[in-house]
Amino acid sequence: MLIRRMTATFGKLREQTLELQEGLNILQAPNETGKSTWCAFLLAMLYGVNTKERDRSGVLADKNHYAPWSGGSMSGRLDCRTGEDALTLFRTTRRQTAPMGDFQALYTGTADPVPGLTGANCGEMLLGVSREVYARSAFIRQGGVAVTQDPGLERRIAALVTSGEEDTSYTEAVEALKKQLNRRRHNKTGQLPTLEAELQETEALLASQAELFRQRESLLFRSAELEARETSLKEELSALDRWDRHQKRQELQRVEEAALQAEEQAAALRRRLEEEGIPENDLTGRLRGAIVNLNTLRKNAEKAQGKYDEAKAALAQAEEALSASPFAGQTAEEARRTAVDPLPTAKRPLAPLLLTALACLCAALGAGYGVYVSTSKLYAALGTAAGLLILTALVSLLLWRRAGNKARAAALTARYQTADPAAITALADAYVTLLANRDATKQEAAAQAAAAQGLWQSVDVNADGILEEVRRFAPAAYDIPSADAALRASALLRKELREAEKVAHEARLRAEFQSGDAPAPENPDAPSLTPPPRSREAAAEELAAVQADLTLLRSNLDRVAGRLAAAGDPLTLQAAAERLTDEIAALEGEYAAIELAMSTLAHANTQLQGRFSPALGTRAAEIFGRLTGGAYTGVILDKALHVSAESADTGVPRDAGYLSAGAADQLYLAVRLAVCDLVLPSENAVPIVLDDALASFDDARCAAALDYLRKEAETRQILLFTCHSREAAHFQNDPAVSIQHLTAPAERV
Repeated sequence: MLIRRMTATFGKLREQTLELQEGLNILQAPNETGKSTWCAFLLAMLYGVNTKERDRSGVLADKNHYAPWSGGSMSGRLDCRTGEDALTLFRTTRRQTAPMGDFQALYTGTADPVPGLTGANCGEMLLGVSREVYARSAFIRQGGVAVTQDPGLERRIAALVTSGEEDTSYTEAVEALKKQLNRRRHNKTGQLPTLEAELQETEALLASQAELFRQRESLLFRSAELEARETSLKEELSALDRWDRHQKRQELQRVEEAALQAEEQAAALRRRLEEEGIPENDLTGRLRGAIVNLNTLRKNAEKAQGKYDEAKAALAQAEEALSASPFAGQTAEEARRTAVDPLPTAKRPLAPLLLTALACLCAALGAGYGVYVSTSKLYAALGTAAGLLILTALVSLLLWRRAGNKARAAALTARYQTADPAAITALADAYVTLLANRDATKQEAAAQAAAAQGLWQSVDVNADGILEEVRRFAPAAYDIPSADAALRASALLRKELREAEKVAHEARLRAEFQSGDAPAPENPDAPSLTPPPRSREAAAEELAAVQADLTLLRSNLDRVAGRLAAAGDPLTLQAAAERLTDEIAALEGEYAAIELAMSTLAHANTQLQGRFSPALGTRAAEIFGRLTGGAYTGVILDKALHVSAESADTGVPRDAGYLSAGAADQLYLAVRLAVCDLVLPSENAVPIVLDDALASFDDARCAAALDYLRKEAETRQILLFTCHSREAAHFQNDPAVSIQHLTAPAERV
């Protein structure tokens, strides 16, 4: 059985939920925060709350002790798994006189009721044991491990083995029965001797014996019938024994065949791996790691290629920006020189200049001619003509220069979009900046190209190396994905081989284990066996009833014989005789029942000591050896249940009284865990609950106990409640151990 989740409104717990995992669960919480309450809640969910229990001196009954602090009603939910079924159990309180009396069991996920599972039989159906057995074996409560040395240790072990309850031993039970026996008969005193004396006096006076003879004959006849039936039932039980031995032999044969089949499957798979040359896991793991690294390298190459593409795009943008500049094609120095003298020569319009010069010449000549005509003085005419010519030449030159400046400004504006020298200089500076950016971008593109090329080369080299190794056992691997698929297939085959070998090993161990307890081979001449018509329990129950009737009949026969021997006058003392006979019969019945109980208890104790104690000692020795790190190799429980431990150093048994207090605690824990292994069902691993059970252990002994519990948790669920942090610290790096830190519930209101 596996407990997944518990939700409780129980005592100090108010709708709190506890999630549990397979294996070992470390549940850490300070004291008085509900650890013991969770343990009691688990018992209540499985077996219910005893409504008939009453408060005792200083001890509250569970129905009162765990009444919710919130003032509401007890309720709870438990999610678990048993076999292949996931179940959800609900207990609620409809009537306060019957806390958690309403029970419901559903299949988880479907809400279908679980047939046959009730609140009364839930615990025994799921766990296979009664509440008392489970509580006294699998529940190791707070302070339950700490013991005193001898005789305290021996007393608690003896009580646990003989009665299943640590506070009551077989010896104490026998002493209590002896007191009840002596109350009824103790030599010549007690109730029975007094009544028997009166009856003897009365029976001596009874006259008629006919009725007594008839009674005796009737009892004898009935006794003969019961004895015949007893013989028949014993023969039926013997036949059941033979059938059980036959079934064991058949089961052993099936287990052997299963082991051979599993071994053959593992061998066939092993041959296949050898024939196909499948590599070992270390080579497969190394190559798969190399593929992972190759994929990482490929991603890095793709990133480098992306950066190179981005650098190329940036270079193209830089080149485009340069080509758009009016200084395109120039170096930085050439651009700066051009900005100083952006247009060294500019075309001036010649036609206006020539026309102006011609007009001035004509005007000068005309003026000179007029002066000559009017004055007839040639020198005066020439001077006038020369002066006008000079004046007109100066005016023409000024006009020509103005026209040249306008042409230069128009040319600068057409080329640079401005005629301002400062603006042209700024354009040259911007061009120089673009040149520097273009050069830096070109260097970056070259660097990114080299990086991408180097990474792609590494990708190709590593891929070729991986494919070369993979093709040694997978020739069809033509690329990395097919190589990875081949490696995955190899790993799966290796895993399949491991699992097959594990199955074969476990099957062989089962076969060897069962062969040690196998009965003797069947007699080939023996008649064939047929299945018994009914179960052993039914036959044994009827036999016990028949034997009880026989015991009662024989007791009655003895009583009748005594009455016959002392019979007197029935007319005068019949009433008194009948009264005395009834009283004696009642007391003798009680006496016989007590004697039978003592005899049965003694017989059971003898059988228990003869069969259970050696097995308990053997299992306790195994656990004690692991708890002490091999310091002790054996535990001996003799018929008197005296405990001895064998030291690994000497091999000599040492009385438990010579053990240290810590070793005594370890020994008692080993006995408790051994009891769990022997009394709890092996086919259904029942959870073990420890409530601060290791509180008295020192750190070294606690670590050893935790390591054993960790190993034990591979086969069953273990819940370890603790107020210390060392248990969680011990398993802090173990993923197989669940560690929870419980919070304190709300305070009582």
